[in-house]
Amino acid sequence: MTELLHTPLHDFHVARGAKLVPFAGWEMPVQYPTGVLAEHNHTRRSASLFDVSHMGQVLLRSAGRDAALALETLTPASVAGLHPWRQRYGLFTNDAGGVLDDFMFANHEQHLFLVVNAARTSHDLGILRGLTGVEVEHVTSRALLAVQGPDAEEQLARLIPEVRELRFMDSRQLDWAGEEVWVSRSGYTGEDGFEVSLPAECAIEFAERLLADSVVQPAGLGARDSLRLEAGMPLYGHELTEQISPSAAALDWSIPKVRRPGGSRAGGYPGASAIEQELDAGAPEVRVGLRPEGRAPVRDGVELFADQEATQRIGVVTSGGFGPSIGGPIAMAMLPTGFAPGSTIFAQVRGKLLPVTVTPIPFVTLNYKR
Repeated sequence: MTELLHTPLHDFHVARGAKLVPFAGWEMPVQYPTGVLAEHNHTRRSASLFDVSHMGQVLLRSAGRDAALALETLTPASVAGLHPWRQRYGLFTNDAGGVLDDFMFANHEQHLFLVVNAARTSHDLGILRGLTGVEVEHVTSRALLAVQGPDAEEQLARLIPEVRELRFMDSRQLDWAGEEVWVSRSGYTGEDGFEVSLPAECAIEFAERLLADSVVQPAGLGARDSLRLEAGMPLYGHELTEQISPSAAALDWSIPKVRRPGGSRAGGYPGASAIEQELDAGAPEVRVGLRPEGRAPVRDGVELFADQEATQRIGVVTSGGFGPSIGGPIAMAMLPTGFAPGSTIFAQVRGKLLPVTVTPIPFVTLNYKR
């Protein structure tokens, strides 16, 4: 059995009584003694600190070839058009037009800084290292922390005053206690917040300084998942897979005009033909939100039917659980495009068919500082 990896904050989690669980090859805190519900609500009301050091941090540098144009051969995102010190969301695609992973990338002038999913880091490094004329560095000497919630700016500014100047999807190299920190105004909760990459050896001190004010509380993967579900954000392996296209995942917005037919840098990435066809005609199925009636949660893998007799199976739940901010169960699923918001379908839970309403996503208002 492979030994689980530890983030630079492992001792911090143990000292604070976190419940640690295996996740993508890492031992990660799923919750602290306060519990997932309290951590979720505290993030929405105030500010929480998440350890996301398990995610892959990667630097791309030009080495005979423009790194941005090289990266565009793997993704339909506009990399070359990204202004310095800005960040953007992208997708790695395959030849069939499915999604290999989603990632964030920032233009730090001398290099591109990518953050990829923990479970896909090895895979993504493999395809990135297949690029010619580009130097790829897997950054393993830095921690990655997320400070999320309406009080995130005020609290992080105690340590790094310059973060007040950032707007949503800005990225900067700043200083904390003589250390270079890479800060972006972004996150995975739907709230205002920041992600901070910093040297591993000072990560615990940084976390303790943040938590010195009780306004900031630690939060684990459990709350991170319920927060992203309410925010309608996809999770790789659930709403994103090698069989799900960008259009089906409701991520057309991540493909700008310049990369579409007629654009100056159209195509040239894996699966472009299939993806362009769906951009024009639409996908046969699409990611939607679900609001089950009653209090029973509708979990991942639950089958969905068009009728109460269960004669027409139309899909499965991709993510589901209780939405603390909603006060009831919520879910996401891939459904045929004919099922518009307001449609009633049925979920098979413990042998019973429960009514479910198709809804738009996100389930909550996104509170970004633009």
